[in-house]
Amino acid sequence: MARFSGPEKQALRVIKAIQQSGALKSTRTGDNYKNRLLQVAKSDYLKKHKIRLHDLSPAQAIEYLEIRGQDVGQKTLDMERQAIQSMLRHVTQLLKPKETLKVIHSAKEQILTSRAYTPEQIKLIQQAQTKRNSLSTKIAYAAGLRAHELLTLRPAKEQASDTHRDKEKSPHKFKGREGQLYTVKGKGGLTREIIIPNHLAQQLEATRLEKPQAYTDRTVHYTQYYNINGGNRWSRSFTRASNKQLTWSEGAHGVRHRYAQERMIELQVNYKINREEALKAVSQEMGHFRPGITEVYLR
Repeated sequence: MARFSGPEKQALRVIKAIQQSGALKSTRTGDNYKNRLLQVAKSDYLKKHKIRLHDLSPAQAIEYLEIRGQDVGQKTLDMERQAIQSMLRHVTQLLKPKETLKVIHSAKEQILTSRAYTPEQIKLIQQAQTKRNSLSTKIAYAAGLRAHELLTLRPAKEQASDTHRDKEKSPHKFKGREGQLYTVKGKGGLTREIIIPNHLAQQLEATRLEKPQAYTDRTVHYTQYYNINGGNRWSRSFTRASNKQLTWSEGAHGVRHRYAQERMIELQVNYKINREEALKAVSQEMGHFRPGITEVYLR
């Protein structure tokens, strides 16, 4: 079995190669890149995939950044993206000279700036939306979805969830919730199970497309199977409707806040599950990589 050099040596080799390419314009930028590349080299992501910093592909870089964005602010995330991008351009040449990595938005900052809507407020917002957008809002609220996840909806029998987490599955996941099992693709490429209430599943299936359609949202390509809105189009609709009905908007992410808070109450109050176990279950339902992320939704 091949032995890897330590993270410090990996980062140092990459930064030296970038310097030799003439891509670094200042010592400060070089120091920043070195520190960020060291963080990447030390990450659990590289350990999990058993790869060296030098072996990181563009797709893996995006996956790493999506996971990392749950822990750090936008400034740190952008610096790591730029450092990895420089490596991919000037060292491994997996990116063309002017090609860039997709900008990933910090989930941590998004969570901290968003707040939950009340159920009554969500109903008012739905009333000001088109039928397609209203259905998207109902599903996102019922299943705790991110905006882009609406574009990835498939029945579980057609799109299997990732199985590497089965051994960690909480026995309380979806407890008390009834409906149809679907899957969505979330942050870090994780495909997870969700439950959509029967009446909403019927409405969703009524919009099923005869042929899947390609759709691009924020430069990311999706294949849609249902004629509903998601991503930026749905988010903008939600914000407009919120401003119209409530004269303010906390953004569509506030729907996920409401889901998290309601599920914690259900599990703790209705089923007498302790807080730690309830948090673990809700975290898995929402596609977070650890319960601490879900904790922030409860503020």
